[in-house]
Amino acid sequence: MKEKFGKECKICARPFTVFKWCPGARMRFKKTEVCQTCSKMKNVCQTCLLDLEYGLPVQVRDAALKIQDNMPKSDVNKEYYTQSIEREIANSDGITPVGALAGKAQTPSDMLLKLARTTPYYTRNRPHICSFWVKGECRRGQECPYRHEKPTDPDDPLADQNIKDRFYGMNDPVAHKLMNRYSSMPKLEAPDDKSVTTLYVGGLGDKVGEKDLRDFFYQFGEIRSINVSKQQCAFVQFTTRACAEAAAEKSFNKLILNGRRLNVKWGRSQGQLAAAGKTEDVRPVAALEPVPGLPQALPMPPEELTNNYFNLPAAPSPGPPQMFGLPPGIPQPPRGFPPMMRGPNPMFLGGMLRPPPPPGLRMPPPPPGVLPMRPPPGMPPPPKPQLRGPAPVHYPSQDPTRMGAVQSTSSASD
Repeated sequence: MKEKFGKECKICARPFTVFKWCPGARMRFKKTEVCQTCSKMKNVCQTCLLDLEYGLPVQVRDAALKIQDNMPKSDVNKEYYTQSIEREIANSDGITPVGALAGKAQTPSDMLLKLARTTPYYTRNRPHICSFWVKGECRRGQECPYRHEKPTDPDDPLADQNIKDRFYGMNDPVAHKLMNRYSSMPKLEAPDDKSVTTLYVGGLGDKVGEKDLRDFFYQFGEIRSINVSKQQCAFVQFTTRACAEAAAEKSFNKLILNGRRLNVKWGRSQGQLAAAGKTEDVRPVAALEPVPGLPQALPMPPEELTNNYFNLPAAPSPGPPQMFGLPPGIPQPPRGFPPMMRGPNPMFLGGMLRPPPPPGLRMPPPPPGVLPMRPPPGMPPPPKPQLRGPAPVHYPSQDPTRMGAVQSTSSASD
């Protein structure tokens, strides 16, 4: 429905043409609230008073674009300001914003890109809550065009919204909610080490290569190197820190190449890597609980069996170390000599290696408590002694004369 000069504007109080329509089934009728002149001054919708480009409140838009619009609020100054804006609109194409917003609406901003509404918001078209149903007196039932729902908490800041505060961008609860949401979003903090000029780019996949990364990051400054690893990630190193900071700010959480959203982070400094390595080395090992059902640890062997696997009798305590083969009158070497030159070792004589014994000569047995030493390399092993007569009998079962296999000498002589 269209009604020419049907109502006065909620901002400038001048009559304007009112449009009223129903957006859809089970929706409430909506109408324009401000005139076209006021809406073009702020570049907002005549009904919801949200920005036409981003769908955000005026306060959020002005804070993101850093716009200071000191629009007068008194009656006389407001009338003069409105007439000046109308003359400016008449000299323009009637589409682009005028006043303080001329050339400002197209300025990119990180806050606007993250908070902008890109899909329709049909919730604002719902009918209002039925006040009779809240009081328990509604008799229309399903035919009631209003909502039968519990109203919001009166203490909720969103329950107190004013159309003038929305238009002028002052004390808007919806704008405060959106700006608090933006401040709580994750941000990419630059490292304190100024020598770090490398950015980590993850999630490359098979579609993004080194050429795509170079074409995108080349706009921020000179690139020193780009290293693409097999783990679907890359490291982009810039020549200056300013170029790296500009690239990180423009690409964090909004870098899309070849249809893939990439993850951009700062590279780690060498000091952080060294500190992380030190902390990993000294990290204590967590104690694990014992597994039930496993056998317990074996007890320690008795003291007398320690390092005595053959149950040999304890050797007598040797006296002071003596060198074998030293003629009388030659002093013993001092205790500062290496252990191989001290102690009962028949292979050494005064620190000099003895010549190998002639063939057929057996070496003397080692003293009690000393293990025999293996001959040095190059020395032939000693020959085995030739046994005369029958082999010694160690056990009765090894006696050949017991079972009658060999006739004993005593029986033969008899």
